[in-house]
Amino acid sequence: MKIVLTLILLFPLAGAVFNALVGRRLSRGLVGLVACGAVLGALVMSVLGLWLGPKSQPIELFGWISVAEFSSSISVLYDASAAVMALMVTFVAGIIHIYSTAFMRDDDGYVRYFVYLNLFVFAMLVITLADSLVFVYLGWEGVGFCSYALIGFWYTDPKNTAAGRKAFLLTRIGDVGFVVGLAAVFAVAGGFSIHQLTTNTQIITPAAATLISLLFMWAALGKSAQLPLSVWLPDAMAGPTPVSALIHAATMVTAGAYLLIRLFPVINLSPAAMLVIAIIGAVTALYSGFAALFQNDIKRILAYSTISQVSYLFMAVGAGDIVGSLFLLISHAFFKALLFLAAGCVIQALDEEHDIFKMGNLKQHLPTLYWLFLIGSLCLSAFPLIGGFFSKDRILIALFVQPSLIYKVLWFAAILGAMITPLYSMRLFFVAFSKRSDGSQASEIKSIPKLMTWILWPLAILALVDGLLNLPFGPGKQWLANYLAAVPGAVVDLGAPPAVSFYMGVMDAVMVLAVVFWSYLLFRPPYTSLFRPWLQDMMRAGFYLDQVYHWLFVEPYTRVAEFLWREMDENGLNRFVELSAEGAAGLSSILGAWNTGKLGFYIKFLLAGLLALLGIVILFWLKV
Repeated sequence: MKIVLTLILLFPLAGAVFNALVGRRLSRGLVGLVACGAVLGALVMSVLGLWLGPKSQPIELFGWISVAEFSSSISVLYDASAAVMALMVTFVAGIIHIYSTAFMRDDDGYVRYFVYLNLFVFAMLVITLADSLVFVYLGWEGVGFCSYALIGFWYTDPKNTAAGRKAFLLTRIGDVGFVVGLAAVFAVAGGFSIHQLTTNTQIITPAAATLISLLFMWAALGKSAQLPLSVWLPDAMAGPTPVSALIHAATMVTAGAYLLIRLFPVINLSPAAMLVIAIIGAVTALYSGFAALFQNDIKRILAYSTISQVSYLFMAVGAGDIVGSLFLLISHAFFKALLFLAAGCVIQALDEEHDIFKMGNLKQHLPTLYWLFLIGSLCLSAFPLIGGFFSKDRILIALFVQPSLIYKVLWFAAILGAMITPLYSMRLFFVAFSKRSDGSQASEIKSIPKLMTWILWPLAILALVDGLLNLPFGPGKQWLANYLAAVPGAVVDLGAPPAVSFYMGVMDAVMVLAVVFWSYLLFRPPYTSLFRPWLQDMMRAGFYLDQVYHWLFVEPYTRVAEFLWREMDENGLNRFVELSAEGAAGLSSILGAWNTGKLGFYIKFLLAGLLALLGIVILFWLKV
């Protein structure tokens, strides 16, 4: 098992190092083969690890840091949640790598792209498997760096580099919580092992649990783009579309929620922290759902939908159901990767067009993508009996069965968010793919490699059937929940009465069916507007959250920086230095006037000095 776990990590790292060192001397085909082979090798090892079975104890792979009382090793905690997560990450990342060989076929940065992509997968696998929180932090910062490099991949465009910087800075703000959380964990537990921390919770006081939970929650908000640190993700669409798929489906955005799942036994000690996590998730779901409803850029719609869907993972953790959180995380990985990669096909076929209102009639021109996009949109909508329906339904039940009244309010907010989801997802589908009544459509359709479409079918099939992982009924009832039962904090049965579960599922199904039909009536040609223009503009601008941050933080910082630059630096320190230099220059010019090089001039001054000294002596003698 130790060899298998080591290879899971080393395969993508070796692929990145190999292409970084010699990739420029190789053909593009060989570079792509190495990059894809590295991730597929990790996938094979993940399957083998799943077959060998999870382990309840950490496994040390290598020694790492040992200074005085501080020590940290490269150790992994391969429990059931890590086994499932590693399999999902390597599978989805493998599909994205294969797709990328065709998508990036003509790009000048082909080698650099696959180096970063392999490194991205390695960093996410570190987060997935690591037992030591210090080792987790290595992967945590690794995905941060790779996201910065890949979001701003086309760095000649200032908008892309600005988007990369924005993602880097906002996630760094969240990472402050991780660093302080490390210090708090060490102070409480005397080490950094997730296994020791989550299996010896009796050493943690409620106050310490609340502090640790809120600190790591803050870190998770940055990585998973939840309020108030959500504004980086829509702009992150500047990078290549496969990067967007990787960030949203398998790596960075899921990392924050997964960290909370790993630390759930600590979070569970603090009802206050759980409530805060659930509230943030509910508010974020509504905010991002309404924002997605009026975007025109196909990738920004999907970006806001990711923020919304990940917020349900947070609500599940806040409601005490990490099984539901991980279940939806897996479902979301399949259908969101499918939607982003299908969007990449559409964008390339339409010569980099992103505006859905400049598309139209794509069913006729791109029939395969029509069916792929329909599957992804229905799964995102939690259409009954497919895709994300069962996972989202479990989270709604988890919220509803909580005894506190506030959780009933959060359940209602989650229901409202679930109603908005089919609206924006089917709006995207109907506007982009339906035939317009005015006859307008995309002006030109370019051919794209067939690899980019057929490689999406495995994702489409899994997106349709992943509900079988944890059906609430039938022979495979609660398979995922039972598999995760040994994970600290996992609950197989939510304890809801059978009647509540049944009627909740029926209500969810009827609601989604009604909203999908309503979406068809609203968004098929001719398009029907839902709200007044000013309200649509506000939602399209993300409720002006970027502008609020600019007013609250950027402008004051800019004014203070300008004051320090002009008044303190230029007019203060610089002027003082300049005056000092001018004074020294003036003194030196005076002294320089005495240095004539003429012997007679020096003798005169010597005699004058002697006379002055003689006069001082005579005056002193007369006074005495």
